[in-house]
Amino acid sequence: MHRRSVAVFDRFLAALAQILHKAEAHCTAKGIKPEVILSARLFPDMFPLVRQVQLTCDFAARGAARLAGHDPKAFADTETTFAELQDRIAAARGYIAGFQAEDFTHAPDRKITFKAGGQDMTLSGEDFLSFYALPQFFFHLTTAYDVLRHNGVELGKLDYMGAR
Repeated sequence: MHRRSVAVFDRFLAALAQILHKAEAHCTAKGIKPEVILSARLFPDMFPLVRQVQLTCDFAARGAARLAGHDPKAFADTETTFAELQDRIAAARGYIAGFQAEDFTHAPDRKITFKAGGQDMTLSGEDFLSFYALPQFFFHLTTAYDVLRHNGVELGKLDYMGAR
């Protein structure tokens, strides 16, 4: 469970950090004010890029903590710059790096209760990871990637996969 959660979250958070470096370079090269890209969204009823990055970090940090049997750490949602988003990603990666494989010994069967849509949900750790934490993490990661692609940042699948 540690490998299926922490290792996956960490790899893709690292990829997100690289994607944001490319986005910032794109702004510089094209003379685009960073706040234009940071506030961009795919559709008016969707969250902007900044919030997508925050949520990607949150689902990694909260997911790992819950699977390890810990109360999740709260992160303030105050980021407004690329540098602050990089710090947020680094903080999330540092936090999940603190969980060891042995913390996840009972994770598959651990009952995890959390709020979703304002209601309490309880799932086994296995189901929580497979059907909630990972899908939520990848939804917000993918949406961040899509916002940037939609705004002309030259990214490809290898960037998303963390292979560049």
